[in-house]
Amino acid sequence: MLLPGCSTFSQFEIKDLAKTNIDGVSETHMSRVYDLIKTLTIKLYKKNPHELQKITGNTINSRLKQMFICPVTTKYKELDFKDSTDAILLGFEPEFKGDRVFAMMYGLYTMIYKSYNSKCEIFMFDYLEAQNLYNSARNIEILVWRLKTRTKNDGKLFIITNSCKDGVENLSYERIFGKLISLQDTMAQIISNRSGRVIKQVVQIAGMAFLPIGI
Repeated sequence: MLLPGCSTFSQFEIKDLAKTNIDGVSETHMSRVYDLIKTLTIKLYKKNPHELQKITGNTINSRLKQMFICPVTTKYKELDFKDSTDAILLGFEPEFKGDRVFAMMYGLYTMIYKSYNSKCEIFMFDYLEAQNLYNSARNIEILVWRLKTRTKNDGKLFIITNSCKDGVENLSYERIFGKLISLQDTMAQIISNRSGRVIKQVVQIAGMAFLPIGI
């Protein structure tokens, strides 16, 4: 059985035996979501270069290396050792002097990471919680709302995203956030169908607090 398929087997890993089709879908979603957050981070730094310059020696690549680590084992002093939604909120605090893009995007990444049970890979006994995935999608919506409405004491937005040139609005950020929300909602529904657990729907209210992501 092994001989005819030796070329295929060479690409196969024993750990794959412990994965179901849904686990593979989960990992595909995870990978896509993280790629989108990386793209979003790069765009935000290019739009807000002053945030990157707050700490001498920082580059976009160095920030990406600090942010996208799996498993997540490091919390940063510059963020008061906060992660997930706590780090996102730190980026909106008027008195915060640090890199707001890093705070918000590291917070977004670690929130999504927690919604996947803080796993780098998903195996058949790693049962995801549909509610966590659903809540993470709503939290992305809350983040988008805050980015568009929350301002510093001088009336300027904390972070610049969409812009308008010659009467045409650049909605590239909206599209990325929309894809992130869609991916998390889709994964939540897949897991809900698998587990048979009903997702508790939440009505969005302007200014509402972030929803919990349990692990």
